[in-house]
Amino acid sequence: MRIEELNMVYFLGIGGIGMSALAQWCHRQGIAIAGYDRTTSSITRSLEQQGVAISYEDRRESIPSEFLEDNTGKLVVYTPAVSEDNEISKTLKAHSLPFLKRAQMLGLISKPYFTVAVAGTHGKTTTSSMIGHLLKHSGRPCTAFIGGITQNYQSNILIGQEPAGEQIMVIEADEFDRSFLTLQPDVAVITSMDADHLDVYGDKQSMHESFREFVGKIKPGGKLFINNQIIDLLRNHVPEGVTVYSYGIEAGVYKAININVEDSKFIFNIQSPEINMDKINLNMPGFHNVENAMSAIAVGWSLGLDEKEIREAIASYSGVKRRFEFIINQPELVFIDDYAHHPVEIKALLYSVRRLYPKQKITAIFQPHLFSRTRDFYLEFASSLDLATDVILLDIYPARERPIQGVSSNMIAKELTVPFELSNEDTICELLAEKKMEIVLTIGAGDIDQLVGPIKNVLINQAQNDPKN
Repeated sequence: MRIEELNMVYFLGIGGIGMSALAQWCHRQGIAIAGYDRTTSSITRSLEQQGVAISYEDRRESIPSEFLEDNTGKLVVYTPAVSEDNEISKTLKAHSLPFLKRAQMLGLISKPYFTVAVAGTHGKTTTSSMIGHLLKHSGRPCTAFIGGITQNYQSNILIGQEPAGEQIMVIEADEFDRSFLTLQPDVAVITSMDADHLDVYGDKQSMHESFREFVGKIKPGGKLFINNQIIDLLRNHVPEGVTVYSYGIEAGVYKAININVEDSKFIFNIQSPEINMDKINLNMPGFHNVENAMSAIAVGWSLGLDEKEIREAIASYSGVKRRFEFIINQPELVFIDDYAHHPVEIKALLYSVRRLYPKQKITAIFQPHLFSRTRDFYLEFASSLDLATDVILLDIYPARERPIQGVSSNMIAKELTVPFELSNEDTICELLAEKKMEIVLTIGAGDIDQLVGPIKNVLINQAQNDPKN
């Protein structure tokens, strides 16, 4: 099947961050779009405002009649998050409509483009959004599929107007369910390979094997940019003709040196055989984000951007929602929201926060994501959270999983060495109202983002009622 042959696409799970980007892209190409999701959200409301028909009821009658009349030029794109018992899904299958996973659709769309694919167990959203921003800010034709809402563009997709052969396509390449193996990039970035998604892979070795397969998908004559900390895991699996560049902090072909923190910004120099720049100004804090910036800069340079374009684009980059996002940033009170849901991500986040605020009390509010991930990494979660001054643990967000007997947030709590409290979404604000806080973090990939507004209100009320203010 070719994209040019499509005239209608139905999206099952259209409100997902990746699915909604695909829906927007198809809509902009003039393809008729409809979809289903369980609940309304800011993403689905935005799609509806663009003219996309969305149903929130799992009923056969919700399907536009045109999808059931003739199969020609029609396709269903689905996400595994939608149950196999879904009535709409069963009806569309009964009418013999072709089904593609989200990743397969992405592979189909990207085929005619020069493609930059960013993979990694963490860092890929920030890195892919940085690369997209570098290109767009510098006036280069590009389309970018990003797994988060960018602050610069308030969107999870950038859509170029030029023909495919004249554009660069930037894709966040997801390792979950081996999705990234549908891609054949010209340029690949691998940010990290820490054990994750063991419910899919079983063990770390199987996950690493999947990354080796991904490296093998790079087109002849292509390029691989890889974090210096993991280059030895993949060095011997790079196809002949693919050029490898490492990057990192104080190490790699492209390296960040002389890193300093100034007014919540990270200032650093770039050193490499090809490009040397002083005082790069990154407005998004975090040592892990310096690494992400290094990979984006290296890719940008390889795509023909010059020093002036790189410097200006990085300085103007505003980040991604829920990635080290400042909700309150005042001298006496800071509130940061972050999507971190893996122990390595949490450790990097808290280490950077501690560097920014070495003397303040740090309260980390963490919502574990998935029962299986909590079971597999509860010791590592506790070790990472111990970098905070105190911890509040919420109930596990199940996402696609059913509960696992004996697995709860208390598994993490029992291993913590810092003071902690257990709470839930209904009682967290009441608990916080009784505490005196300086630096507050909400951490997690579930629905903890729905608590950001209420927690912000609690903190503002506390600040207004403080006798010192």
